[in-house]
Amino acid sequence: MSLKKVHKDQPSDFNFNKKNLEQVDIILKRYPKKNKKSAVMPLLYLAQRQNNNWIPLAAMKYIGKLLSMPYISVYEVATFYTMYNLAPVGKHFIQVCTTTPCLIRGADKLVKLCKEKISPNENELSKKGDCSWVEVECLGACVNAPMMQINDNYYEDLDEKSTIEILNSLIKDKPLKPGSYRGRKSTSPEKIKSTNGEQHA
Repeated sequence: MSLKKVHKDQPSDFNFNKKNLEQVDIILKRYPKKNKKSAVMPLLYLAQRQNNNWIPLAAMKYIGKLLSMPYISVYEVATFYTMYNLAPVGKHFIQVCTTTPCLIRGADKLVKLCKEKISPNENELSKKGDCSWVEVECLGACVNAPMMQINDNYYEDLDEKSTIEILNSLIKDKPLKPGSYRGRKSTSPEKIKSTNGEQHA
């Protein structure tokens, strides 16, 4: 279980906006009415997206009422899964994978750059309050290591130069395009030039 702390400054109330209420209706149709509490995870994610990347307690209580389930049950789900943020993380939330495949390909350098450019510590907002970073376990893109996830997007095959460019783009609030920074498509092998100049996978 994660050791996340609930943010000390909480909004007094929370309601889904009109657009998200439409999404709630779509989500609830996926489950039998008697099992509508099964929608708690997608609704928490929806609340997080609406509330600048984090979930306040008021949103958990609101979701509990929507799904006719105890508030404590919603709280248990939100505090268990690491994908839910219980405190502000900023508009651009950077998750750096430091599991072994990424680490041996230079993830420690990505962490160092985050400390220099975003904030000295994990889970600490940048000076402008629009970015933060954290080390995480495997994000499932080992073959494209090292990599990091920014909000919903994967940035892969990184090095110091590309990471600096990406972090600078976040600071300027003009995020660069996600994907491989060595030009790979998905997890396809890289093309390697042989001694006679031919390219091979």
